[in-house]
Amino acid sequence: MKNNSKQTNNESGNDESTDLQRFADLLPPPHRLARRSFLRSLGLGAALLTPAAGLFNGVARGASAATAGTINSGDAAILSFLAAAELLETDLWQQYTELATGNEAYMTAIEVIDDDFPQYIADNTDDELSHATFLNAYLASVGAQPVNLDAFRTLPSSRATGAQQIGRLTNLMNLTVDTSWWIRYRSHQNPDFGATFPQLIEIVDRPSIPPHDLPSGSKQIQAIANTAAFHFGTIEQGGSSLYATMAGKVSDLTVLRIVASIGGTEVFHFAIWNDGAGDCPKVRVPGLFFPDIEEAFDGDPLRQKSLIMPEPCQFIDPSLPRCSVIRPTLVENAGAMAAVTALTNSGLFIGQTPEFFQTLQDLAQAADSASRIC
Repeated sequence: MKNNSKQTNNESGNDESTDLQRFADLLPPPHRLARRSFLRSLGLGAALLTPAAGLFNGVARGASAATAGTINSGDAAILSFLAAAELLETDLWQQYTELATGNEAYMTAIEVIDDDFPQYIADNTDDELSHATFLNAYLASVGAQPVNLDAFRTLPSSRATGAQQIGRLTNLMNLTVDTSWWIRYRSHQNPDFGATFPQLIEIVDRPSIPPHDLPSGSKQIQAIANTAAFHFGTIEQGGSSLYATMAGKVSDLTVLRIVASIGGTEVFHFAIWNDGAGDCPKVRVPGLFFPDIEEAFDGDPLRQKSLIMPEPCQFIDPSLPRCSVIRPTLVENAGAMAAVTALTNSGLFIGQTPEFFQTLQDLAQAADSASRIC
């Protein structure tokens, strides 16, 4: 999928950050200034990205007890969990951007899938950062506690060329990628009614960024890029369901507007990565095989690469007509705790501390406990 109507956004930001400048210096032309001014936008949230910029201090308790401003405690809890989720997304997408624009071998492998992917990855990072920055600013504006996870930026970076050597929140070296979403969105069934779906490709305990420099054009670097391409879709379909689920629990109309509007961009992201994953080239390495999807699954509507629009499925009640929707959207399948469980099971947090997991659990439980007040 190509998009030739790219425009430039000259949003201003804080260009004085030395960490930000080091990041900019790592990016080779023509990606040093992305079309949506990715690095300038990073400046808006530099304090959120810089290790040890601030220490976590009672996030879950402060958010769930918030009563000041114009939103109730439930809405504050929902926005707090979403802010935490966006910080985690920003962290993993920043790692992808550094390698997809700063490591020649990885960039080449990503461009084999789609030559616009390095730009799309940077844009996705830009979006997630804007979400985290906005949600925290809105929480502060209504007297609630913003979310700061900097105390947990302790995981190591890739040693490959292009990666900043800073502490990370997320681990992209040992991912077990859930690819069942591919079949789910081509099926007429809905997990909210108990449906389960097999994996399209078994990706278990694999890196999605190079842990160190690898030869350009090698099978190893292509398998890593293919893993990333499917991980992109996994992350964004999860965000799509999470925002749709949280929207049903919100009380305040402004908060509903925020959740619905940000959720729409998660859906937009998912559509891009759903389409792109189908173009991953055939490659086999020990323990992992990516087939040519068009060749391998020709005639199978549940695995066909061209069927990227969500098929109509069961929704609300099985007696009603099928409807093309985001799914799942029940709290048990797509709520905050479900999101934390899925991300944890994927290996994204391997190496994190018990305090980190407790923090996420507290935030998630508070968000899931929120209910709409009419």
